[in-house]
Amino acid sequence: MKTVNRPRRRLLTVGLAALSTTSLGLALGAPALAAVSTGYVALGDSYSSGTGTRSYIADGTSCQRSTYAYPAIDAASLGLSLTFRACSGATVADVTNTQLAALTADTRFVTISVGGNDAGFSSVLTTCALPSWLSNCNKAVDKAQATINKTIPARLSSLYGAIKDKAPGAKVIVVGYPRIFNGDDCNALTWFSSSEESRLNATADMLNAQTAPAAAAAGFTFVNPTPAFTGHAVCDRVEWLNGLSYPVTESYHPNRTGHANGYAPLTQPVFGLPLALGRAAAAAEARSSARSLARDAKRWAAADRTVTPKPFVQPDLSTPQAKAAARAAGVDLSNRDSIDRADRQFQAKQDAARAATR
Repeated sequence: MKTVNRPRRRLLTVGLAALSTTSLGLALGAPALAAVSTGYVALGDSYSSGTGTRSYIADGTSCQRSTYAYPAIDAASLGLSLTFRACSGATVADVTNTQLAALTADTRFVTISVGGNDAGFSSVLTTCALPSWLSNCNKAVDKAQATINKTIPARLSSLYGAIKDKAPGAKVIVVGYPRIFNGDDCNALTWFSSSEESRLNATADMLNAQTAPAAAAAGFTFVNPTPAFTGHAVCDRVEWLNGLSYPVTESYHPNRTGHANGYAPLTQPVFGLPLALGRAAAAAEARSSARSLARDAKRWAAADRTVTPKPFVQPDLSTPQAKAAARAAGVDLSNRDSIDRADRQFQAKQDAARAATR
């Protein structure tokens, strides 16, 4: 009997000691986050949080973190513990200020997508979706491209350096952005022209082209989703990206299939780990993690609430601004043909003006 009880007493003693140490730490005000270590930390913006998948964990924030997003799928597939920090609306500064606290020397893997909000991509999409007699897509794209080329590289370099400092032993996977459009606008309430869609796709390519060398310079691996999403853009037969959606916040983001068939198969091999679960089992395991992910995320809820969502805004031709622009352009807002005809005319003028300045 004694030989049985001694180990139990020892375990009880160790357990009480650990509890006492924890209690002492809390009593002294030691930060709870300091003791946290994790296998995998997912950083970034809405393309990593899972905006567009229509199902989000209840963590008390507007981050729109989804168990259908590739970080949750990757963690389940590879048997990793996930700290889910990616948040809709996050810029490079937001990642730096609100997400890097989750990294420790014990962090083994990091994924991140960021830069689209720094370029103001959602506001550019909002502008380009309007009829051309009400907006100028080319000017909005020019501004975004200037930011991508002149400002974002330095921001990424600084961020990647901070990630290396906080998680020096981690394998970091930097994830790019797909082309959203296929040259056709099949949504009845948007007015993207083929030339505008081409320029918007080129802007995504440009952001990837600036992100890839910054990632390489930091020793990180860049994953370009463009080839995988080709043939699955908005208005393709099988869409991996939402077009105009309801609620509107879902618009122009990867849907569940985009994460499961697009991003997850691209990122998983880079971890360098064998799959712990098959696709169906991993999807089920990821969905079952919603409560634990939400509990974990609530530790940072106050910080996350400082991040401002940057959703696409659906065109509204009933505003005073739209009505005034319609009168100036000779547009009959009660007649769709009149709206579309003026849109084509103004778009042609804007394209010609841009060509003349190149």
